[in-house]
Amino acid sequence: MPTLHAPEERLRKFKYRGKDVSMRRQQRIAVSLELRKAKKDEQALKRRNIANFSTDPASEQPTKGVSLTLQEIINGVNTSDPDLCFQATQAARKMLSQEKNPPLKLIVEAGLIPRLVEFLKLSPHPCLQFEAAWALTNIASGTSEQTQAVVEGGAIQPLVELLSSPHMTVCEQAVWALGNIAGDGSEFRDIVISSNAIPHLLALVSSTIPITFLRNITWTLSNLCRNKNPYPCKTAVKQMLPVLSHLLQHQDSEVLSDTCWALSYLTDGCNERIGQVVNTGVLPRLVQLMSSSELNVLTPSLRTIGNIVTGTDYQTQMAIDAGMLNVLPQLLMHPKSSIQKEAAWALSNVAAGPCQHIQRLIACGMLPPLVALLKNGEFKVQKEAVWIVANFTTGGTIDQLIHLVHSGVLEPLVNLLTIQDTKIVIIILDIISFILQAAEKLSEKENLCLLIEEIGGIDKIEALQLHENPQVALTALNIIENHFCEGEESGAILPALDQDNEFLNRLTKKHQGPTTSKQRTKP
Repeated sequence: MPTLHAPEERLRKFKYRGKDVSMRRQQRIAVSLELRKAKKDEQALKRRNIANFSTDPASEQPTKGVSLTLQEIINGVNTSDPDLCFQATQAARKMLSQEKNPPLKLIVEAGLIPRLVEFLKLSPHPCLQFEAAWALTNIASGTSEQTQAVVEGGAIQPLVELLSSPHMTVCEQAVWALGNIAGDGSEFRDIVISSNAIPHLLALVSSTIPITFLRNITWTLSNLCRNKNPYPCKTAVKQMLPVLSHLLQHQDSEVLSDTCWALSYLTDGCNERIGQVVNTGVLPRLVQLMSSSELNVLTPSLRTIGNIVTGTDYQTQMAIDAGMLNVLPQLLMHPKSSIQKEAAWALSNVAAGPCQHIQRLIACGMLPPLVALLKNGEFKVQKEAVWIVANFTTGGTIDQLIHLVHSGVLEPLVNLLTIQDTKIVIIILDIISFILQAAEKLSEKENLCLLIEEIGGIDKIEALQLHENPQVALTALNIIENHFCEGEESGAILPALDQDNEFLNRLTKKHQGPTTSKQRTKP
């Protein structure tokens, strides 16, 4: 048999005051699910090994199995001759490694899996172990049913044992196969975990192994962190976190990407789970990676920070202290709208916190790009920007609301009242109503009403009284009746503008900000 050679290739809370924590959490989860649907292809769940290793002596040797028929493969794997078993297994592996339409279903239905699993146990024949592990890797990269066939064939425990193989190629292929199995879902992930795979995987992490091997280990670890209902057990998470924290310091973008994805999965949960990650001290590095020019690193690091600020106010404060707000305003102007959306989602959760957090948003220069985004951003990102304003409005102080209106936020909000998304229209109406109530407390409602009239707000709100959605119509009606009907009998809706009024002068000034981008959505 040939010898082995190393292969070279491979919401939070929309936090209206008065809503309880469980309600905010449900809304945050709904938002996160929507974001995750949009991102589901960012990181591969499973990977098929289709490389043709020309430097592998196993590939260089003349192999009778290259052109074997399926029946000849079946006959070959069922012989007792290791050389014939190798040739047949390699032929099956090559079929499974075809770039287009690999016959995974055919191989499974041919009943080859039990024999391939047996070959994993033949330590005197590492080349056969390698080919069998490769074939099983590619079968497990298929549908859930095909992955299930590998699991039911008893492959997991022998693959875990191969993590201790003295042959690196065998070991690496076992890592890859286990990653595919764990990536199928929480059920198989937990079987891999309960088979004691994690300590063996962690023991492989070393500065001396090839980078391709380290990438595969990191990707497999990320799949062991992935999926909810249930989450991976706390013991497993506790085992993995120190190594993930170590890998976060690596310079390879693929290692960093999968490490960040792993942390994003681990922070996509309750405050306790977020705390497990935050307490490892990874926040400063995550913030640093949010400035990466490589999208595959930026996206999951931003996602992880976004998840963390769905936690407690203290956890959000830790993210702020780590410098998060030094980076996020720039990401609102990122050329990719998906990044804008993620950044806005994170900012909306900061805005859902106490007024001290809102003040930090003002101080970091978020408002000018927020206004620019509301004016010019893609609609999916504008919706997230609306959520930032909504959280800001309901949680801010009077002075902060003045600053918000001063930034010029009302005009683009009013212009968005003509959109078809009734949920967002209702939120905008609520924002306008809330700001009007705040102005009334300062005896400045009349001047604010005049400003709203000048930017076309009254006409748009009046038109919404006839909206087909009853909630939109009622909300618009209440605003008109409560705030714009005082001068009806005299024919004047509002009194004359007092040009000397400092409050109004401040309200009518508008910032021209750079074009921005942000995102978030409501459940």
